[in-house]
Amino acid sequence: MGARGGGTVTAEGWGWRARIGILVIHKDAVPEAEIWAMAPPGVTVHAARFDSPRRPGSDFEGDHAAALAESPDIARGLEQLGQLRLDVICLCFGSSSFLAGPGFDELFCEQASKRAGGTPVTTAPLAMLDAMRAVGIARPHLVSPPWFTRTSYAAAERYFTATGFPFAGQKRFDLGPGWRDRETFEIYDLGGQWEVRPEEVYRQARDSFPAEADGILIPGSGFRTLEAIEPLERDLGVPVVTSNQACLWQCLRMAGIRDTALGVGRLFTTPLARRAG
Repeated sequence: MGARGGGTVTAEGWGWRARIGILVIHKDAVPEAEIWAMAPPGVTVHAARFDSPRRPGSDFEGDHAAALAESPDIARGLEQLGQLRLDVICLCFGSSSFLAGPGFDELFCEQASKRAGGTPVTTAPLAMLDAMRAVGIARPHLVSPPWFTRTSYAAAERYFTATGFPFAGQKRFDLGPGWRDRETFEIYDLGGQWEVRPEEVYRQARDSFPAEADGILIPGSGFRTLEAIEPLERDLGVPVVTSNQACLWQCLRMAGIRDTALGVGRLFTTPLARRAG
């Protein structure tokens, strides 16, 4: 049989090296597309979806972390993924961690792993933290999705500062004049995620990069950035860490897969020493 993305399907079956599960919000196609595109041969990707805790037409409100942790969609998704004999599951949704603070990740992972029948669980922010440590980023330049509101940005800044990565600069991606009169929290609801172009991610990240930064951090699982990683690294001479890139890297580490040099940045040229689940 043929191959889908990097995950090869052979006579031995699917995911004969590793099977990765991801939890993705209901209208986000980007994590699957990017992680599949990066996955090495023999690694497959399996998704479950949940409704976003943010109500359409509004910013994040209330106890966002509790809403996510108590979501029946999350519970059902974890239970279903737990039946697929996966090696690891990743929550591809960083806003919960940012808004709740660093303590959310470990608590969520512990509870989610139990719900998934013991399958190890990680989150996109945990993956980004480990990825920045691996490539030596200490003062990242943040390039955020166009739908990151002031609330989201402030939460992300608190989160990364508290975990030892204060921002050297910040750039919110600009979709162009047709989107500038929209409320920021509406951009995703109105389909702004489909309008992101890798060449614009490259240009805006490069042009806004400050001299004090030693790398670029691009959060946002729904933010298409894969094609911009290597050009930015070559032209700026610094490492780039993105949400979906870091998620795959972390999942491979946790699954014991040590492939390097996958063509998606300096991160994948670092040794993939196994990380405990």
